[in-house]
Amino acid sequence: MPEIELIKRAGDFVQRTAVEDWTGNFTYADLLRVSRFAALNLLGDEEDLGEKRVAFVVPPGFEYVALKLGVWRAGGVSVPLGIAHSPREIEYVIKDSGAETVVFHPDLAHKLEGVLHDAGVRFRKLPDVFRPAHGELSGISEERRAMIIYTSGTTSKPKGVVSTHLGIKAQINSMTEAWEWTPEDSILNVLPLHHLHGILNIVLCCLWSGARCVMMDGFNAREVWKRFEEKDLTLFMGVPTIYSKLIDAWDDSSAGERRRMRDCLPGFRLMVSGSAALPVSVLEKWKEISGQVLLERYGMTEIGMALSNPYRGERLPGRVGVAMPGVEVGIFDENDRRLGVEEQGEIRVRGRSVFLEYWRKPQETESVFRYGWFKTGDIAFLERGGSYRILGRESVDIIKSGGYKISALEIEEVLIEHPLIEECAVVGVPDPSWGERVGAALVSREGLSIDLEELRNWASDKLARYKLPTRLLLLSSLPRNSMGKVTKNRIKQSFKNSL
Repeated sequence: MPEIELIKRAGDFVQRTAVEDWTGNFTYADLLRVSRFAALNLLGDEEDLGEKRVAFVVPPGFEYVALKLGVWRAGGVSVPLGIAHSPREIEYVIKDSGAETVVFHPDLAHKLEGVLHDAGVRFRKLPDVFRPAHGELSGISEERRAMIIYTSGTTSKPKGVVSTHLGIKAQINSMTEAWEWTPEDSILNVLPLHHLHGILNIVLCCLWSGARCVMMDGFNAREVWKRFEEKDLTLFMGVPTIYSKLIDAWDDSSAGERRRMRDCLPGFRLMVSGSAALPVSVLEKWKEISGQVLLERYGMTEIGMALSNPYRGERLPGRVGVAMPGVEVGIFDENDRRLGVEEQGEIRVRGRSVFLEYWRKPQETESVFRYGWFKTGDIAFLERGGSYRILGRESVDIIKSGGYKISALEIEEVLIEHPLIEECAVVGVPDPSWGERVGAALVSREGLSIDLEELRNWASDKLARYKLPTRLLLLSSLPRNSMGKVTKNRIKQSFKNSL
């Protein structure tokens, strides 16, 4: 059985640089060699992992990419773990995915402190997985499961979104065609690699195209500007918060620094914004600084990218464009009737790029499909020219902050464990830079006071930093409707009033 097509294509670019990180430059030949070692070491005496899950907590860089490809070449399913996540969150993903192997970088060993070492789970240090090995790889069918990415939903715990190799290939083909990737491209990645945006839109599209992926270990606005000044990049993708922070750094710079910063931008052929709504003010300010009109697109973990403003043509502020190549998109009402132009309804998507299933959650999987269409839960208006304008989500339990999709229910489940909290409700509070901030409305026990910083410190070992509340509202009771359900829209309004 042949290798997956992504691996076969890498053989066409063996002398080109695949990944650049803080340790050096690595060619596609390096990537093929080291990923093969990883596959053979993961296999051991087995011929095929047979879709066994391999979870890994590894920093962005060449080793991350080589390990991911190694898991696939061994026939495994990759489960990337968030390096910003707490041991508690990491343990949940390991257990829920049923991972039999967990690979970790020695610098991130503390992320596994306290994680239960079940008899069926093998923990392996990263250098051991890359040691030279000999043997043959059998190849795998592209119809098999390839990856599980955990995403927050309307349930309290994140769900594992399962993609096949064929689904991933369909997503890659759609994006590389729409945005005209070539082997001459170089892209800077500052996004986390346990989310689809960084993994697929950047890393895998880059590898498919024979391009170069430059990795930074996290985002720092000044460091990104400094990297821009090397003038060897053609692509950049980020979330609106990243562009806001780059603008802040620009505003804080001297006239001489601004001249140097502006001089490094003409080499970019495309800059993309996604994962959250792009404020028109940010788009206009970035255009003023860079001359670039940010390309806004729309997607989610379950579907990849579905809508995009054009690479060539007018990009409309506040719009997310039209259907991507190979993707069918429509809007529907609550009776499953497809709507037309100048109407608004729920965005639904179908095509080969749509995910296979929620891992081990058949009922939840079934509930999000209707007659073959995936129900996104996002409401949009379809304009006469065919472009979509996102209006919001059906659920108030999803918070979009800094490009992350956060479950309010997951945070509530943690906060209610605090000894001073009687009741709590978490909502998204509108914010011009972050899209939304995490706001916690609390009822304390016996009238005792709770301080925001104390609450954040207490929750920091249970939640990733980006999930910690940054807005706090103390109430005598939570507002409820006649059925006794907490009315989160009233809480959101209370936050607005307090600000």
